[in-house]
Amino acid sequence: MRLYEYEGKELFKKHKIPVSESRLAKSPDEVYKAVTELGVPVVLKSQVLTGGRGKAGGIKIAEGANEARSIAEELFQLKIKGYPVRSLLIEPKLDIKTEYYIGVTIDRANYTLVVIASGEGGVDIEETAEKHPEKIFKKELRIDEDLFGFDGIAIAKKIGIPGELLKSAAPIIVNLYNMFRAYDAKLVEINPLVLTSDNQLIAADSRVSLDDDAVFRHPELKELGIEMRHEEGEMTPREKQAHEWGIPYLDLDGNIGMFPGGAGFGIMGNDFIHYFGGKPANFMDSGGGPSPERIAKMLVLLDENPNVKAIFGARFGGISRCDDFAKGVIMFLKEHGLSKPMVMRMTGNMWQEGVRLFEEAKKEQPELFKNIEAHGIETPIEEIAKRAVELAAQAEGGN
Repeated sequence: MRLYEYEGKELFKKHKIPVSESRLAKSPDEVYKAVTELGVPVVLKSQVLTGGRGKAGGIKIAEGANEARSIAEELFQLKIKGYPVRSLLIEPKLDIKTEYYIGVTIDRANYTLVVIASGEGGVDIEETAEKHPEKIFKKELRIDEDLFGFDGIAIAKKIGIPGELLKSAAPIIVNLYNMFRAYDAKLVEINPLVLTSDNQLIAADSRVSLDDDAVFRHPELKELGIEMRHEEGEMTPREKQAHEWGIPYLDLDGNIGMFPGGAGFGIMGNDFIHYFGGKPANFMDSGGGPSPERIAKMLVLLDENPNVKAIFGARFGGISRCDDFAKGVIMFLKEHGLSKPMVMRMTGNMWQEGVRLFEEAKKEQPELFKNIEAHGIETPIEEIAKRAVELAAQAEGGN
């Protein structure tokens, strides 16, 4: 569960990690008021639960209150990776000499916690690790192992923090590690930890991801307004609807609606679509033994998605039954109707009965099935995937 930058910084303050004075604003007028209180110049930082804000134009500098209000009007109209900007964090612009990186995460391969540090902050740490691994310092610790002040000093030395600031840097590193453990975090990052022209170390940004399965252990987070939310970002309207219906669903950026059986079959289907040159519009999991009603709701999510140009359906009947799958599709067609072309395949448990139900329903109401191509075990799934990619391309061309 990812936190907003301002929420992460609230936790930083509680753990005595230095941050700039700031204001959170939810309208251009609030931005104007914040700037008059903080002074200028200021940085306006879009608060969204995703990375790449700077590259997307979501971070701006203003030299005056009126300019800040004008910039805010633009930022509040912005979407970053599909997520609307609803609040801005206003902070004084720092006069930066040097940028460092400090983070704590889990090394799942070695079952340890790991403190990661670098003398190059403010950039993608993964890219630095790939291109210049020698610039990354790591210290692994057991989950029950403390990080001490002398450890913090050693890490600060490794990344080039000046000697006169080691006693200031060490508590920041130790406190970040303690915060990670205190909140059952999966990741905490200061990127960058900046050294200002007046020799102050300040956490200029925060990235905090908590283990959503452990949030119940921390009721104190509610006092800060931090409650359960989507893992990596704000839910889209379809993701919210799917969540209400209990359907695992994630919007992607393609145009082929994925209508699979279980999660494993869904992953395989997404791989097939990519292999044949298409792009999935979503990931979705029906769960084991889904009811026809659940199947029908899955199709609603796809048919009402304007990005979807064609639907790829693949059902392998194991603990679930293909006849229930067919009943759900038929229920959806009768109650809702299908506006997108769909190609689908059923195999496994009760697949012949599923095909029979389709054939009978099609004889009774052929108009309902004009957009569906339904296949059984005789058609390889690769052919179904290729056909879905073709249908999507045709629909795009028609537009």
